[in-house]
Amino acid sequence: MEKVSIFVDIQNIYYTTKQQFNSNFDYNKFWKLVTHQREVVAAFAYTTDRGDAKQIQFQNILRGIGFGVKLKPFISRADGSAKGDWDVGITIDIMEYAIKSDVIVLASGDGDFDVLINRIRTLHNIKTEIYGVPNLTANSLKNATSKFFPINQELLLG
Repeated sequence: MEKVSIFVDIQNIYYTTKQQFNSNFDYNKFWKLVTHQREVVAAFAYTTDRGDAKQIQFQNILRGIGFGVKLKPFISRADGSAKGDWDVGITIDIMEYAIKSDVIVLASGDGDFDVLINRIRTLHNIKTEIYGVPNLTANSLKNATSKFFPINQELLLG
């Protein structure tokens, strides 16, 4: 069996699926798809912690599916912008688990990850799979990965 490590950029997936489809990503379907006939080495979902009941319920659903949930405080700036970026944390974890895995799965459309994906493919000669909303996923990330899987209606709730 292939060994797979799974990493989900929750904020990116949430906002891109909302923008494109006005719908939510189905994490259960995604889990079944990426773990089918594979041994899970690690699975993490990265999100911000606002402490509200609905968000805590969502985090518990992710844990029930099989994800370890990594939280970062949600920071609201005086100018109205917000901060809760997990790029460095995701990068560190992918670098750590790449040596233990045959496949790295990243759910994100963030082009900042293209250098990382290129690097682990070169260093460790492993497969990578990117899941993202097609027209909201950076072309550089699509080009960096072994295989790009478009998030479409089949991976949405309802």
